[in-house]
Amino acid sequence: MEPSSASSSPAAWREDEAAVLSRIALKDHQAFEVLYRAYYRRLTRFLEQVTRRPQLIDEILDDTMLVVWRKAGTFNGQSQVSTWIFAIAYNKAMKALKRLHVSLDGSDGDAPSPADGPEAALIKRQANLHLQGLLGRLSAEQRAVVELTYYHDCSYKEIARIVGCPAETVKTRMFYARRKLREMLLAQSSVGAM
Repeated sequence: MEPSSASSSPAAWREDEAAVLSRIALKDHQAFEVLYRAYYRRLTRFLEQVTRRPQLIDEILDDTMLVVWRKAGTFNGQSQVSTWIFAIAYNKAMKALKRLHVSLDGSDGDAPSPADGPEAALIKRQANLHLQGLLGRLSAEQRAVVELTYYHDCSYKEIARIVGCPAETVKTRMFYARRKLREMLLAQSSVGAM
């Protein structure tokens, strides 16, 4: 069962995900491959944004999916499968960052769409680089909240489960992330106006 052909709606795929996870608990390699392919891009993007260390992504992704393989039978259905998997990835990322004692920095943004013309593609690329640079100045915890909210459409409740804190803490992290981004943008615009 492929994610794209499993159903025509996201809600139906979420139901299918639980069934796929049940098959993984029985050590079904094909089911694991389906889930891995369904999450590879989403987890890679999430881990890139949280860690800002491209060299760590594959290791963290592999560690995350190994936990999914080994612990699929422990999934209790109290959250969406995606929330459970992103929580595992977040915890693995935080452990990897702590192991390295890294200071976080910026990285490249998303590539422009092939449908964009050359000028629009350049503007989009520059805006993405600028945004990624600003996001890189946030803490890993704030970046995770921003990434999960805006790029993965997670609710604060889901994010709270993923990062292991109360929903109020998620709201506070988002508040401070937005405030810091606004301050950085205002500082840059006032410098540009001079």
